[in-house]
Amino acid sequence: MTQYLLAVHSYHRDGLVEPRDPAENQAAYEATGKFNDKIVAEGSWVFGGGLHQPSMATVVDNRTGDVIVTDGPYAEAKEYIGGFWVIEVPDLDAALKLAAEASAACREVVEVRPFHGEGDDLTELLGG
Repeated sequence: MTQYLLAVHSYHRDGLVEPRDPAENQAAYEATGKFNDKIVAEGSWVFGGGLHQPSMATVVDNRTGDVIVTDGPYAEAKEYIGGFWVIEVPDLDAALKLAAEASAACREVVEVRPFHGEGDDLTELLGG
């Protein structure tokens, strides 16, 4: 079994979340709740949650040994991660199937990325 991140990509304009009709928001919340219940019942759920807007972020940089803490998102962008799931499924096809259901439920784009696993060659990741 492999763990995958399902990252929900949300969009904003002028620093605010793109507005959506309140009824559409409620429908998305309800559908996402049903999706969550389904993946918990299936045993695929590892962890998940929604995130506040990027303006609520704090960035910590300690690459040089001098800690720098700044308010706001790391990158200025029209798109940000609005929430996520960590799932555990047999393969990428199963993850993509759940991502399609998640996207329909939350009415946002969902990115699928596998976590590194035991035995992965991390040389490239570590700059070697």
